[in-house]
Amino acid sequence: MSTTEKVDFSTTSRQIRSCLKDADYGALAQILRSLNTTEIIEQLRPLGMADAAILYRLLSKRQALEIFQELDAPVQAGLIQGLQRNEVIAAFAAIDAADRVALLDELPAKVATGLLRGLDAPSRSETSLLLGYPEGSVGRVLDTRFATLYPEFTVQQARSRLRERLTRVGEPSLIMVIDRDRRLLGAVHLAQLLAADPEQGIASLLREVPSAQVQDQAVDAARLLANGRAELLPVLDSERLLVGVLAWRDALEILEAAEEERTARSAGAEPLHRPYLGTPIRTMVRARIVWLLVLAIGATLTVKVLSSFEQTLETMVVLSLFIPLIVGIGGNTGNQAATTVTRALAMGEVRVGDIGRVLLREVRIGAVLGVSLGAIGFLVSCLIFGAQVAVIIGLTLVALCTIAAGVGGIMPVIGKLLKVDPAVFSNPFISTFVDAAGLVVYLSVAVLVLG
Repeated sequence: MSTTEKVDFSTTSRQIRSCLKDADYGALAQILRSLNTTEIIEQLRPLGMADAAILYRLLSKRQALEIFQELDAPVQAGLIQGLQRNEVIAAFAAIDAADRVALLDELPAKVATGLLRGLDAPSRSETSLLLGYPEGSVGRVLDTRFATLYPEFTVQQARSRLRERLTRVGEPSLIMVIDRDRRLLGAVHLAQLLAADPEQGIASLLREVPSAQVQDQAVDAARLLANGRAELLPVLDSERLLVGVLAWRDALEILEAAEEERTARSAGAEPLHRPYLGTPIRTMVRARIVWLLVLAIGATLTVKVLSSFEQTLETMVVLSLFIPLIVGIGGNTGNQAATTVTRALAMGEVRVGDIGRVLLREVRIGAVLGVSLGAIGFLVSCLIFGAQVAVIIGLTLVALCTIAAGVGGIMPVIGKLLKVDPAVFSNPFISTFVDAAGLVVYLSVAVLVLG
């Protein structure tokens, strides 16, 4: 965004807030008429829900429906509370079934039931189908608008069938081929159909495509689609029948949301899922306090370790100077290993059954790192603090790096085994365990060396 665009955005934002404050809705409507859809969404997102509802009511029906589809589910849910019933039902009916499900998850049961009643029968049936799948599964986000063909069709017959149905299909570039029982046989590219001989059979154009189960995690299905570089991922039920597809656009949104969640939790907070300025203070406090309590418990464990070695620290006060160094190196070594293994899990390079190989590999890596850092620490400490302190630092770094790398490497695999986000599971455990273990190793080595 250029400097001019930033200035214009800021000026418009101030004008909108001023109009809302003074209840000058005529001037506000005039400002909105000068903005395009993208600019209105950018102005709408930072507002509180009461102000956002006022602004939304001043839009034309076409703009209102278009903008509602572009908002995140939590923002849609907040907006609904300030809208009248007829406005809500119109906007709710205009969005895709998967987006409806995401919105219903954010709403109280009574409101959600009322919205479902307002839909026509086909839309209500489609939405209810997706609601039957587990939360977080790909079944909740699949698209039920897709084209299908039978293998006995000729190319000419396929073209005629698709000509009638393409307007009702979300992503027409890849067409699923099924048998009469709706079992998936493969897929055909639209480009292939256009280039093929009209009398050629569809069975001869078939190619295999990866698929997901409706109960699979949406993030795993999205990664499978991204790794396969395909346009669509077919989604099958427990009987291997085709029930929907995951489009690459939806997969991209899922991966972006997962990355946002992972980034927030690795920093010790819950993701907000809505604009920063439009999020209530109580929601932000709730998003942060749980992780602070977890880390506080870990810090208490560290204090307990230090109190157990109080006499050792009193005997040689210089040892306390190295505590931040020891804790920092241990934590960083563990996080490096965890990050590497988490990525390998996401890319399918490591599976839960590889936990033994991962542990052995990371222990060896940690040992090499420990020897390298320990040698450097020994030489520097020997020159400044003497031989005894140098031996303690050198041995501690060798042992600590080996332990931290091993623990950091297997934590994501254990998280995967327990069916929780490996990145989320690893971070607090490594912070708690490695800090305490590092101090135990450090001060134990000091006791052995000092006698």
